[in-house]
Amino acid sequence: MSAGRPQQQPVRQGAPAPVLDPLASLRTDGDPATDVYLTGTVFLDIILTGLDSAPVRGTESWARGMGSSPGGVANMATALARLGLRTSLAAAFGDDMYGEYCWDALSHGEGIDLTYSRTIPGWHSPVTVSMAYEGERTMVSHGHEAPPPDTAFDGGHAPGCPPPSRACVASLVPGRPEAWLACAAARGSRIFADVGWDDTGRWDPADLDGLAHCEAFLPNAEEAMRYTRTSDPRAAARKLAERVPLAVVTMGSEGACAVDGRTGESAEVPAIAVEALDPTGAGDVFVAGFVTGTLADWPLADRLAFAGLTAALSVQEFGGSLAAPGWAEIVAWWQRLRADGAPAAGVLRDRYAFLDAVLPAPGRCTPPARAVPTIGFRRPA
Repeated sequence: MSAGRPQQQPVRQGAPAPVLDPLASLRTDGDPATDVYLTGTVFLDIILTGLDSAPVRGTESWARGMGSSPGGVANMATALARLGLRTSLAAAFGDDMYGEYCWDALSHGEGIDLTYSRTIPGWHSPVTVSMAYEGERTMVSHGHEAPPPDTAFDGGHAPGCPPPSRACVASLVPGRPEAWLACAAARGSRIFADVGWDDTGRWDPADLDGLAHCEAFLPNAEEAMRYTRTSDPRAAARKLAERVPLAVVTMGSEGACAVDGRTGESAEVPAIAVEALDPTGAGDVFVAGFVTGTLADWPLADRLAFAGLTAALSVQEFGGSLAAPGWAEIVAWWQRLRADGAPAAGVLRDRYAFLDAVLPAPGRCTPPARAVPTIGFRRPA
């Protein structure tokens, strides 16, 4: 891990003041302005919590809690920004109140650069209703594909060829090539990829050809085992490391494992046991934590541990993007752990001792925004 304590980064115009810059000791004058670039679909998420069971056909269920927040690719973008990375998002936004809310929440609320995003007249925002119960979630979504942009992909418009950045995060879709990955990699960006569920059931390894441009691949255990035709997530990680420099497999309650195909190094970190309120977006937060640790040059096991911690903290709040932890929650968790005299806490303290060289002073931390029951409250005159 790099020596020196991270320093506060400069405040961008219109952005909230970041708590710290985890890359401060690594920055030089010639660095790109963007740390992480990503593209995808922004949804307006409506989250229902406090359901005792799954809804039953023909009946009405009442939820004890509800929240609204930007969702979809906004989950990842928010998680990255809250960890102090300079994040740029290319996405389409609806020309409606949902779209206006999502744009404002991401740009002004989280300080995410939306230079490469666009608002489309007459196009409504995609919506997802997420129902959380029994530690799981069920989602119903509606939306239409955004019309293509009027501008040609000439290198100045994303996602045809994204702006220079330290890293990019890509979601691979079976059967859909991502042509922009080659351009981003050629510009020196480090590509981190996850993958969506293969509804076709083919799980064809050829659908992962985009990994040729990637530094890291972060599927869950089921996805990894299906693509590699293995029956163990650790074996799947070793197999995937033959195709990508760094393979990371999340294993739910078992934690996560990783294999570095360049050095042969492997690591495994157990999950942190928490009472989950809503798992929406936890995988995105894990990726954001891992990207942060990787760009900061932390050891592999520390990166896994930090990613697992951020994901564990996120499931204790409801909502996707606005459940992502900031440094305030990480500091508070570490302070509680250091005060806990239980033997299990001692094991965790040893594993997370690296945080002492990372965390900001508690007094500088402000809790981030959380999902709210509705949007667009009328302000009194």
